[in-house]
Amino acid sequence: MPTVDIDPDELRDLTGREEKSDDELRDDLFGLGLEFEGRTEDGEFELEFAPDRLDRLSVEGVARSMRYHYGDSRGVHVPSTNSADWTIEVDESVPDERPYVTGAVIRDVDLDEEALESLIQLQEKLHATMGRKRAKGAIGIHDLTMLKGRSATDESEPTIEYVGLEPDEDTFVPLDSDREMTPAEVLEDHQTGQTYADLVSEYERYPAIYDDLGLFSFPPVINGRRTEVSTDSRDLFVEMTGTDQWTIDKMLNIVCYALAARGATLEDVEIEYPDREIVRPDLSTKTKTVAHDRIETILGIGLDPEEVIDLAERSGLEAEREENEAGELVYEVTVPPYRVDVLHPLDVIDDLGRAYGFNDLEPTYPDVGTVGGRHERSRLERAARTQLVGLGFEDLLNFHMINEEENYERMEIEPGADAYGAGEPATIKEAYSEDYTMLRTWTLPSLLMVLERNTHRSYPQHLSEIGFTARVDESENTGVGENRHVGAVLASHDAGYEDAKARLQALAENFDVDLETPPAEHPSFISGRTAAVVIDGEDVGVIGEVHPKVLVEHDLEVPVAAFEFDLEALQ
Repeated sequence: MPTVDIDPDELRDLTGREEKSDDELRDDLFGLGLEFEGRTEDGEFELEFAPDRLDRLSVEGVARSMRYHYGDSRGVHVPSTNSADWTIEVDESVPDERPYVTGAVIRDVDLDEEALESLIQLQEKLHATMGRKRAKGAIGIHDLTMLKGRSATDESEPTIEYVGLEPDEDTFVPLDSDREMTPAEVLEDHQTGQTYADLVSEYERYPAIYDDLGLFSFPPVINGRRTEVSTDSRDLFVEMTGTDQWTIDKMLNIVCYALAARGATLEDVEIEYPDREIVRPDLSTKTKTVAHDRIETILGIGLDPEEVIDLAERSGLEAEREENEAGELVYEVTVPPYRVDVLHPLDVIDDLGRAYGFNDLEPTYPDVGTVGGRHERSRLERAARTQLVGLGFEDLLNFHMINEEENYERMEIEPGADAYGAGEPATIKEAYSEDYTMLRTWTLPSLLMVLERNTHRSYPQHLSEIGFTARVDESENTGVGENRHVGAVLASHDAGYEDAKARLQALAENFDVDLETPPAEHPSFISGRTAAVVIDGEDVGVIGEVHPKVLVEHDLEVPVAAFEFDLEALQ
């Protein structure tokens, strides 16, 4: 889970709660869903937070949530913006792979050391999460006084240009450097350039931003040294480029709110695309319709409409009661522009529950005429897990989500191939992290990832998991086929096919099923040391010795034998 470092003294200052002790702050933060993970070397709180609440990636955002939690702030606050003075002109030469830009001017900000560190942390955390490690959105923050608008006259607004640039067409001095470098040299010789080179190295033209003095930003890689921000900076120019306008606009809103909390004044920027013009930041609100009955059903409590409105205002929202066409009581809930996580009425209800206090909710039995029991599938899963532990395996619980590289490329298979585990992936349309972009199609990649992280531990390592898998299946109503797989790995200096087969055979005998293992081929396993898992005449899995290419890819220096099959085959 993402973490953010927060100075408790600064948090007290921004919330106006100087009397709060560190322990009290930790309790209040936990009530907001921010878990205390320890302290940094500088004594700051290290807080783990839900990755959907990106507005809490800075001390300013956390302080805002706490003021609502205390009741010191209420309702939706939208900072005002001054009319645009600056323009970003988007040239037709901009790379098609990164066509979007947004921006804002920040005036009269007070940047002491703490505020500057918070801004840098917010920038990097947004890069890592919503910006997908700068691939989807990248932030550039510049000292406005060091910029000179291109073609600026008394009659026109100062303009900067977002253009496409040949790799060796121009030079600038990047941050953390003291010499002129071309973009190509930055990617080859500069440490930051090497880190992010893969984002633009395949482009025919590189993204670049110019003012009248020349090149000052090479997004998404690095800014120029000329416009570097310091504690002496009072006016800032914020620009963001990316592959999606919505994403960078929401990232900009979060930054603008954080700086506004420091007393800054926001100023619009006009964006001139070749075919349209827009004004940013876009601080418009959105609304969600939430039924009163659903709020009470989900939270399990009775609420007066006035209480719902009060809870909404204490969550940083606003609610107006209305009646829908069926005559039912509903609320039109206004959501502020920095909340990128509110996608569904349930998100609103979650906020209302937190404002009420989840610890204050009284547990009650459901009003149903039956008592719950263990599902037959759960019984089977529990029995198989018990047998695997008895056979010497350590039981694991891994994430159901993974990415294409881990699920396919590192396993030497391709999506849709005729191989166990190579089903078409059920992908996440708007993934927050490039580490989790799809639902895994089999469990073996997850098990090998655990072995990869456990190379510092002694061998043998015998691991197993009974876990959820999914693949695209048009025959299903949802379009996705869901299964439970049994996966196991044996890693040691003498692990072999026979070891895996012996344990699989014992498992089959314990469930009184017929097991056959005819020779088979699979890209993840060694040819001639691989077999299909056939249970009661049905091909349900694979067993064998993992291929050396896969072992090398996972930095494993010992042999690994493994098997995986569908759990339902044991019924």
